[in-house]
Amino acid sequence: MGFQTQIRDALSELEAAGLLRRPLQISGPQGPEVEIDGRRVLCFCSNNYLGLADHPSLVAAATASARGEGVGAAASRLITGTMDAHREAESAYADFVGAPAAILFSTGYAANVGTVPALAGPDDAIFSDALNHASLIDGCRLSRANVHVYSHRDVGHLESLLREHRPKSRRALVITDSVFSMDGGAAPLRELSSLARFFDAGLLVDEAHALGVFGPEGRGLAAALGVEPDVVVGTLGKSLGVAGAFVAASEDIVSLIRSRARSFVYSTAPPPMVARASIAALELVRKANDARDALLANAAKLRAALRSLGFEIPNGDSQILPILIGENDRTMQLSAKLLARGVFVQGIRPPTVPEGTARLRLTPMATHRPEQIERAIEAFASLCRQE
Repeated sequence: MGFQTQIRDALSELEAAGLLRRPLQISGPQGPEVEIDGRRVLCFCSNNYLGLADHPSLVAAATASARGEGVGAAASRLITGTMDAHREAESAYADFVGAPAAILFSTGYAANVGTVPALAGPDDAIFSDALNHASLIDGCRLSRANVHVYSHRDVGHLESLLREHRPKSRRALVITDSVFSMDGGAAPLRELSSLARFFDAGLLVDEAHALGVFGPEGRGLAAALGVEPDVVVGTLGKSLGVAGAFVAASEDIVSLIRSRARSFVYSTAPPPMVARASIAALELVRKANDARDALLANAAKLRAALRSLGFEIPNGDSQILPILIGENDRTMQLSAKLLARGVFVQGIRPPTVPEGTARLRLTPMATHRPEQIERAIEAFASLCRQE
């Protein structure tokens, strides 16, 4: 059997399991509405939580940078040096989360798969939440550390694992998302921080879905709870509306990451115009209290309305609403039916979520108007009447 035939067989297996991915084509900017196949539809599956992806200030910052600094960074920063835009952005990120230093990565995935192996190795132990993002899981695997997975948000289970395995390890690192991307729940950061300190372990918190949404000036869930992690990971492609990610920590930790994170050392640096746009985004995020309120109010209204229609949504008060369906095919059928009604809500299937927990992931934006929220609710109500 030839290689191409084997590939076609693999695709057929994915198709049969309801796991074949076919991204939809979007025309124009990301926003509360997007254009798909020439048709305007409401978008309720974006991480553009504050609606900044096409904000004029970000566009202006990127445009000015492209004119003055060019488009590409040409090579790894360890080869061609650090451009002013990268260094200024890193200073802004560090200041934003209250850390001594920060380092810029091209994506959130690159940040995590580079940072975790830079901080932990074969003689070390990692303690990772069962529902951490795939990038954290992959970073743990690449580290070759002894990885111990604790039950989701289960502080007691984590403590028992630390008691058993911490004495055998050189270094230890507790890793968690702050707001979990597919469930919308929050990590018990205060308890995790206390355990990490007691067992002389580091604490790494990925604030991807909390940055811009929670805490004073949108500085994240850790800031909201008064927790100071050893390492904060923040992505720039969600609430900030740009692309890339940063890792903020002490000068020593950032120096170690800069020297050992392979996704930093061996990657061309992000375009300077992206760094400049992210600085402009930070300035907007700091002042976005009204937008944060609007975002969470939209989420609360949707959560209450959909529960009243009989949809199963786990407890939580974040902007992420998982509507649990179960079967892969049915999840995608419902997604298609909603799109036909003018509402774009993406179906999420394994391996992104555990087997048997396929779901619709509904995420409003701060910029969704009340009538747009009502149109989304009516689309779901129409589904219920049809069923």
